[in-house]
Amino acid sequence: MARHLFKITAGLLFAAALPAAAQQNYCGGTAGNGQWIGGDAMTSDVSASPDYMEQMALVLLRNEYVSLFTVSQGTEVRVEASGRGSGDTMIDLRNDAGTVILSDDDSGGNGASRGEIFLDPGTYCISMRSYDGAPLTGFVRVGRMEHEPLTAGLDAGAFDGTSEACMPDTPAAILGNGPFMGDALTATNTIDGTPFYRFTLGTDMPLTVLAENPGADPVLMLYDNYGTLLAENDDFDGLNSRIDMQTSLPAGTYCIGLHAYSDAYQPVTVTLKGYDAEEVLNGLYARGEASPPLGGTYPVTELGVLQSRLRQDAQVSGDTAWFAVDVPESGLLLIEAIAQGNGDPVLVLFDELGRQIAYNDDFGGGLDSQVTARVDRGIYMIGVHQLDDSIQGFIRILAERFVPAQ
Repeated sequence: MARHLFKITAGLLFAAALPAAAQQNYCGGTAGNGQWIGGDAMTSDVSASPDYMEQMALVLLRNEYVSLFTVSQGTEVRVEASGRGSGDTMIDLRNDAGTVILSDDDSGGNGASRGEIFLDPGTYCISMRSYDGAPLTGFVRVGRMEHEPLTAGLDAGAFDGTSEACMPDTPAAILGNGPFMGDALTATNTIDGTPFYRFTLGTDMPLTVLAENPGADPVLMLYDNYGTLLAENDDFDGLNSRIDMQTSLPAGTYCIGLHAYSDAYQPVTVTLKGYDAEEVLNGLYARGEASPPLGGTYPVTELGVLQSRLRQDAQVSGDTAWFAVDVPESGLLLIEAIAQGNGDPVLVLFDELGRQIAYNDDFGGGLDSQVTARVDRGIYMIGVHQLDDSIQGFIRILAERFVPAQ
């Protein structure tokens, strides 16, 4: 029997595998209290590991568990998470800059998460959380393609709709009346009735594909004309899916494929459009996944120098509202987001270089949020949004700065 690297950990306990300051430097500062999946950095290299590496993790209410691993040479890697019992996992894979390069909800089958991706040398973080925010006990596994998988994958039949790839002779609806030149094209059909769409690029260009209807929970695939899978996405924004091909695809014929995890008989709107870098960045800012720069087009409220304590009320919806504070010297920064009436605020903190240094939802047993962080002198970006984007209520933001005793 192969000897597997295994470790039991808890998603909210302070990690012992790395000093806190060292952990925050990984994955753009998003590693938090992450744990090396092999025990330490030296034994967490998936390129050299004789077998898969796995951790068992307890994720408490509305939190996530983060595993770190390294790649010493370019490797095709499989990342997976599976909950015990009826646990429904979600995963995000981030590179060392903190950019999400893979997200998945149910591609492992039966509520488990799975993704395969080629990774260049570097450090990576895989975060596991519960789909509905409930407490979760589960397993995180990282391995190469020849290693035993944790999950059954899409072939487990845990979804409705189509399962085959889009081949040259696969029947497909035609998207558009001619070669696609960048103007948006849309079509709305059920996945059961129209699982594939075919289109032709008239010129080399980057593009974006969306599949939208949370009731269907669509999974989106993009194939070339030979049936090769170019990209796949599930749950990019809520239960909707999106593929951004930032590098130009060559002119030619392509195919869009759809699965439905929830209801294949729900109408799903498919959109094909030219890739817009500014729109993608604004989407990251609106979701609180990245902080906007000062002086840019995305609105930021500048609160000035934080001498000791300041308060700001803001009407906040599902899109993240951003605030900038100037910290004049090193110390401890404490920030609270408190709903005024109905609301469930989510709070995130970035430094001026765009590194996430703190995140919280539901502090102290309630729905309000609070973060604390040791900070140096500089500009810090505070982002606040409602967990439920249908709520548009007032949030009171309180920022306090504490300095070390002399």
